[in-house]
Amino acid sequence: MPNQITLPKGFQTLLDEVYRKAACTSILDSSPKDLKPTQNVHEFCYPQLEVGGLGDYDRASGYTNNKGVSLVWKTVEADYDRGTKIMVDVMDNQESFDLAFGKAASTLLREHVAPEGDAFTFAKIAALSGISTDTAAIENGSQFLEAILTASTEMDEDEVPEEQRYLFTTSTLLNSIKALDTTKSREALDGFAGIVKVPRGRFYTAIDLLSGRDEGELDGGWQPSEGGYQKTADADIVANKDYYTKSGSAYTKVASPAKANLGDYYEKVGVGKRINFLIVHKPAIIKYDRHVAGPTVIQAAMNPDADADIVKYRKYGVVGGYENKRAGIYLSHQ
Repeated sequence: MPNQITLPKGFQTLLDEVYRKAACTSILDSSPKDLKPTQNVHEFCYPQLEVGGLGDYDRASGYTNNKGVSLVWKTVEADYDRGTKIMVDVMDNQESFDLAFGKAASTLLREHVAPEGDAFTFAKIAALSGISTDTAAIENGSQFLEAILTASTEMDEDEVPEEQRYLFTTSTLLNSIKALDTTKSREALDGFAGIVKVPRGRFYTAIDLLSGRDEGELDGGWQPSEGGYQKTADADIVANKDYYTKSGSAYTKVASPAKANLGDYYEKVGVGKRINFLIVHKPAIIKYDRHVAGPTVIQAAMNPDADADIVKYRKYGVVGGYENKRAGIYLSHQ
């Protein structure tokens, strides 16, 4: 997209900037020692360790033989490779009192890199199989409190350590539970290693990354996923579930679904739904940036194509979860 730079009138040197919160999910970053690159550049491997349990001790024969240590190296592929290049003509920059280019890098990080990285992380965690998921409606502080207590109890019963257990939620829900101002609400919030407020625009179960190259996606960025249609696998009609029929490339919602017609029905999947809260035990998550380039500044004198300064940025990495630690993730969404 070409630059759109409005030059100031007079000597106004202040720049109106969009307020944006820094990255919310950096607290989940994995240590580089937890993942190792493989010979395939796009893959990482991580260890999954298990040992056998105790047996009866015999005073004559001594110890039982443990089944041994099972150390399996799992492989995960990089799933995030995003970047952009901003080019600003030197005269446009001078005539805007160096603001056009001088603020480009910080604005890119604040308004795009951090929000997209958070949205991608939450959506990837929400899509992991085997995690605990709750879709009960939360409309007030009391319901939120009960949902938090239910989630915490389930994780306690699954023996998930309280250390490094983080609660991600919106300011609206967090304030609703704080407004209760009860011993029960305070105790519920005290059971976390940290509580992170997430802007609701980044908090979806699924997102679509926009290419920045294709028609309709030239601005880049991301958006909540619109989902898609697939043939239903239901053996019977599920109450309150929407079914669709297909005609050409168009899908029409079925007003009164019938079991006899299930073979012709489709359902919509992968739609991005708003997340109410997400509880994550950090050791259950894989979040690793293998390569971050930038923001890097290339001065106009080094630009062979135009008399323009360049700022470029790229991030390459992976977000996933350990297969044997899914109890460490609890998701509540609309």
